[in-house]
Amino acid sequence: RDRKLLDLVQANADEARKIAIRHQRSKSSSDPIISLARLQEYLNLPEIPNRIECYDVSNIQGSNPVASMVVFENGKPAKREYRRFKIRNVDGIDDYSMMKEALRRRFTRYLDSQASTEAGSTPKDSWGRRPDLVIIDGGRGHLSAVLEVLLDLGLTSIELTSLAKQEELLFQPNTAEPIRIPHNDSALFLVQRLRDEAHRFAITHHRILRSKAATKSRLSTVPGIGPKHERALLRKFGSLKNLQAASDDAILLISGLTPTIVHSIRML
Repeated sequence: RDRKLLDLVQANADEARKIAIRHQRSKSSSDPIISLARLQEYLNLPEIPNRIECYDVSNIQGSNPVASMVVFENGKPAKREYRRFKIRNVDGIDDYSMMKEALRRRFTRYLDSQASTEAGSTPKDSWGRRPDLVIIDGGRGHLSAVLEVLLDLGLTSIELTSLAKQEELLFQPNTAEPIRIPHNDSALFLVQRLRDEAHRFAITHHRILRSKAATKSRLSTVPGIGPKHERALLRKFGSLKNLQAASDDAILLISGLTPTIVHSIRML
C-alpha cells in the first residue's frame, strides 16, 4: 500500500512538472495572437478563435463529480468567465454523460441569454457569450458526446475539437484523421495550457466537495447533530479542520448546539 501511495505521489509530481514546463513554454514561445492564428490554420477555422472555452470533468469512482469551463480571450485566461458544474444527473462513472450534462447546461443558458438579450446588444454575462472554439478534454468519444448535445440544441455552427492526452491529438467532427500539431509549436502549447487549466479548475473544486462530504459524514456520527446542524456548521466553518480550530463560543453561536456536542466534535 505504501509503495502504491509513493508511486501516486511521484506520478502527480511528474505531471505537475510537465504542466509547469508547458505553461512556461506557452508564455515565452510567441505572441498569443500568433498562436491563435496558427491554431486557426491547423483546425481550418473560419476565424481566429479569440474566445476559447475548454471543458473537463473530475470524479473519483463517480463520487462528487464536477465539470469545469475555463475561458481564454485573445490567448489569455479570462478567470472571471470561468464556471463550474456540479454533476446532478449521472450515476456511477460515465465521463461521456457527465460532459454531456455540463455542455447541455452551459449552452441552454447561452440560448436563454440570447433570447432575453435585445438585438444588437452585448450579453450581460459569460453565459451569453458565444465561443469561437470549444475544446473538450478527451478523445473522439468525448467529442461525439458533446457534438450530440450541440446538434440537439440546434447549435450547428459552433467550432468543436477535443484533445486526447496520450498522444496530444486533436479530433474534429466529420474528420476521419486526427490533427497532430508539432510538439514545439506555440499553437499546441496554447491548447495544452487550456486543457491543463480546465483540469486544475475541475480537480480543485472536486477536492473541496470531497472534503465537505467527508466532514459531513463525520459530523453525522455526533449525537445531537442532524442535517440542519451539519449544513449550518459547513456554511460557517467550511471544513472539519476549521471547525475544530474554532473557539467553543464561536461554535455555540449556532442555535441548538450544546457544550457536550462541541466536546464530541473535538473528539472526531
